[in-house]
This record gives sequence, structure tokens and C-alpha cells, in this order.
Amino acid sequence: MNKKRKLITFDWAIKRLLRSKANFCILEGFLSELLKEDIIILDVLESESNKDDRADKFNRVDLKVRNSKQEIVIVEIQYDREYDYLQRIFYGVSKAAMEHMEENKPYACITKVISINILYFDLGSGSDYIYKGTTRFIGLHNHDLLELNEKQKQLFQKDSIESLYPEYYLIKINRFNDIAKDTLDEWIYFLKNEEIKPDFTAKGLKEAEEKLSIMKLPEDEQKAYEHYKDDLHYQASMFESSFGDGYNEGKTEGINEAKKNIALNLANEGTTIEIIAKVTSLSESEIKQIVQKASE
Repeated sequence: MNKKRKLITFDWAIKRLLRSKANFCILEGFLSELLKEDIIILDVLESESNKDDRADKFNRVDLKVRNSKQEIVIVEIQYDREYDYLQRIFYGVSKAAMEHMEENKPYACITKVISINILYFDLGSGSDYIYKGTTRFIGLHNHDLLELNEKQKQLFQKDSIESLYPEYYLIKINRFNDIAKDTLDEWIYFLKNEEIKPDFTAKGLKEAEEKLSIMKLPEDEQKAYEHYKDDLHYQASMFESSFGDGYNEGKTEGINEAKKNIALNLANEGTTIEIIAKVTSLSESEIKQIVQKASE
């Protein structure tokens, strides 16, 4: 029986290993399976969001590359829940497009940006684990799709309007059921479990299994990685604790407000303070204060 090998997490690989040209084949494999076309990475691009400062260390990991089609691909891995995350990725894409817009160039030269977001929390209410977002223009009356004309196709070297605009991919890792039905699912399995099954054939996974083995890291890198994993667990625990405390506090506050409203309604109906106290479990002094405050 073949034993599955434990591999380092993809976010750590992005920060430490996948920026090297020698390891581009791993990321190229993942992007090729996701985007359904052969992807060749030319180089890694740096920006303000790529800087490894302490504030960003556990909340976001970005890798920005340029492919052979001169498109910018942003890969972001997010562990902590952010309710405004959809707006954040829109900002990140807009920023990337502007950063790589050359001065005095026509709008036709704006770089297309592909945003790939690997999320370890459930964003929105959808039941799928991979979502793709594009920009299309639909007629309000005839419901037809606006297309490029022949001159525009020649100018942009594109076949459709949506291919000019950013693409967004949301991969909700925790929604994946661990059943790999195709080669893209094999990558999702690896992203979720940090393991590659012996029968997986997706592009880049063999290289990932070879180069991302924990045991092949230098000793100092192994220690740094274990420290990083411990910090991730700590961050997750802190989030759960703060969420639980906030939820319980909010629940208690809501119950107290409900009791106060019941007490005031009963008092307005002429119910005695003694009975109101029995019904609401509030003290008589509390009830008097509620009634007095309402009358002020």
C-alpha cells in the first residue's frame, strides 16, 4: 500500500518556494488545471501587497505573476473570515491593473488581471466550491450578448468582451467533499489536505510532491514552517474564541432587551410590578427604572 506523503501548505510554498523559476512548473500546473489552458509563467511581479510585513503575515498571502499572454495572475490564500472580502478582491484587481498600466499608452493596453482566491472559510451562501466571475453585457430588451466587432477583435486580439475584463475565481476549500472527480479536484484535494494520492495525474502535482515534501526542507526551514503552522492554529483559535464570546454576549444582551420590552408592555397594561417580576425574572427596582425611563 502506498503511503501518502505529508506536504507543506500551498501558502507557505508561495511565500518561500514558488517564487523561484525552478519551481514555476508547480504553479503553472495548478493554473493550467483551473483556467483550462496551458499556462506559462514569465516572472513574479512585486507590489506593495507582496511585502512580507508582520501585519499581513497570517491574514493574506499574495503571489502575482505574469503569464506568456502578458496577463497578470494574482493568487491569494485567505484563512480568516472577512465579510467584505468580495470588495477587497475587486480593489486588489483594480490596483494591479493600474500598477501595470504604462503611462501615455491607450486604454487598449490595459492589462487583463485574473484573481484566484483560495478561501478556507465559507464566503456567501452558495453550495459549490469553485465559482468564476466575469463581466458580460446583456441587452435589457432583446437579452442578446454584446460582442466585439471584427476591428475590435483585431485590436484587442480577443474573441469576446468578457475576455478583456478581469476574471475572478473563488475556491471555497472547506466545501470540497474530498472526492476528486477530475484533475482540478485533485489540486483542490491537495490544497485542503496537504496530501497527493498516488493515482493523481493533474499537471504540477508530481513536481509538488517532489519539491514540497516537509522532510526535504532544510532543518531551519522545517522549524520555521512548524512555527508558522502553530501560529495559524493560534490565529484560528483566537477567531473562534472571539466569535463565540461576541455571539454569547450579543445573545445575552438580546434576551435582556426582550425582557425589558415585555416588562414595559405589561406595565402599560396595568400589570402589577410583582407579577411582572415573576414573568420576566427582573427585580422590582429594575422594572421601576424601565417604566420611569420610558415616561421621561
